[in-house]
Amino acid sequence: MFFIQECDKPNKISKMFNILKLEQDKIILPIDEEKLEIKKANKLAIKTKKILDIANCNKVIISKKIKEQPLYINYLNSYNIEIVDGKWLFEVLSYKTIEYISKVKKIKEEELSVSILINKITETSLHNIRKIARNCKRVNIVTNHIELFKKMENQILDEDGIMITITNNKRKSLSKSNIILNIDFPQELLNQYNIYEEAIIVNIQGNIKIKKKRFNGMCVNDYEIQVLNDEEFDYDKEIRYNKKDIYEASMYKRQPMENIMRKIKRDKVKIVNLFGENSSI
Repeated sequence: MFFIQECDKPNKISKMFNILKLEQDKIILPIDEEKLEIKKANKLAIKTKKILDIANCNKVIISKKIKEQPLYINYLNSYNIEIVDGKWLFEVLSYKTIEYISKVKKIKEEELSVSILINKITETSLHNIRKIARNCKRVNIVTNHIELFKKMENQILDEDGIMITITNNKRKSLSKSNIILNIDFPQELLNQYNIYEEAIIVNIQGNIKIKKKRFNGMCVNDYEIQVLNDEEFDYDKEIRYNKKDIYEASMYKRQPMENIMRKIKRDKVKIVNLFGENSSI
């Protein structure tokens, strides 16, 4: 896997001829603060792909600055290059996100009303639904696949004795929820629901905006973590990259959820920031 970052002081020749620099596992682009135009973004993406092809690698982590280059990122995606973005880890850490909000907002977990927007059941989602339902006052599962989730509801009730509500009422489902955990609803669908105006909406997939005029809550689209051995990050990566991306890249995703959670517990991973469009907590 490679890390892709900007150059601190690219020289004129490198910028003119789009010369990429390779340092160990880092691909350094000849750009600093400027926004890339279409032609240059494509040339840099093509050269990036050539390096990755030679190395037989298809996965990269991009720096915070490169994340501000949407054209370059779009071209990487079009060339089927996998960009580690922390979204898989964000879903895994769903319950820790609830814990963090509870702590910061000084609301006891057992007083929280949580709605989970989800259309697909996975081992990760089932784990988090159980965990949230055990610790929060009220849990709604909002879904377009009610019958599928009714089976899950019966299973959780039988095994854990926990009551959850399965619904898809656009007028009432989200009207009283302190926290809305959006696993896989697109923006267009989410905006069809009546939303509690002070709710905190956590968008696991990110890049969602609430269009309701009366909405005064927070729409979370990104996050950051802290890890036990932060000092093990090399200094350059510590400054330039998001820890969530680096940590996700270190995880083996195709393993039982209990093994994943054991590693997260061992590494003392915790949420330290949630980022909205114009604010953070």
